[in-house]
Amino acid sequence: KTNHHSRNRQQHAGTTQMAIGSQLNAQLEDWLSKAQSTRRPARAIIAPHAGYSYCGACAAHAYKQVDPTVTRRVFILGPSHHVHLTCCALSSAEIYRTPLYDMRIDQKVYAELWKTGLFDRMNIKTDEDEHSIEMHLPYTAKAMESRKDDFSIVPILVGALSENKEHEYGKLLSKYLADPSNLFVVSSDFCHWGNRFHYTYYDESQGEIYRSIEHLDKMLKGMGIIEQLDPPSFSNYIKKYRNTICGRHPIGVLLNAVAELRKSGLEMNFSFLNYAQSGQCRNWEQSSVSYAAGALYVH
Repeated sequence: KTNHHSRNRQQHAGTTQMAIGSQLNAQLEDWLSKAQSTRRPARAIIAPHAGYSYCGACAAHAYKQVDPTVTRRVFILGPSHHVHLTCCALSSAEIYRTPLYDMRIDQKVYAELWKTGLFDRMNIKTDEDEHSIEMHLPYTAKAMESRKDDFSIVPILVGALSENKEHEYGKLLSKYLADPSNLFVVSSDFCHWGNRFHYTYYDESQGEIYRSIEHLDKMLKGMGIIEQLDPPSFSNYIKKYRNTICGRHPIGVLLNAVAELRKSGLEMNFSFLNYAQSGQCRNWEQSSVSYAAGALYVH
């Protein structure tokens, strides 16, 4: 009897999972079909990690730049939201499951990274709780679908790093960024505004609050500085405006990796392709999170 019930439950769970998978697949296809592929093939992308109903359409603009015919390895750098970490950490898993298909973690690259002594291991609970990497898995699976058996992933949880450590990890990862068969996915939302985030910077000259937030994200150089690919300027911007960009450390690592490669004469540029807010704040009771999608292109 127990076996029968349990089998029924498994079948039911399997059917539900398939329904979720096909619904998710259709939604991702729809968002991707509305985005332009202007920066292909991207060597790195920055994309948000909120619920897809908030940021799925925005993220599509970054994932549309991924070229599955050249990409063999996808590094996913996500900030740690739940555990205090002052370094970077690797997963203990071998496979990450998504409703689309399973993706395997590249154990060869993991072994190389582990050997440096600079990485911790995430325990399974931290791994399962952390959404900053998880939210990129279905999109990665979708973008790489046509080559699903020919690529692996390298998830890296990025802690609250000092500028020196951002430089150190950037330097270490730059050799992987130099390889055209690698893609870096950097997971970050932008400004978290409102009392619940303890952040209410407002420049009245911009008009409505949501316009001030957009100005802070774009013009006061958050996105603009990232496009300049200059690590110290980005660190100074974070210090000056204390903008609540949750992926500032993964972004810092990417900018340092780029700076390292530019020393050797590799030419790159970064463009943001889409910007969105979860809602338009007009008063102090409201709150919002900003999302941006962009791509790094190597000439």
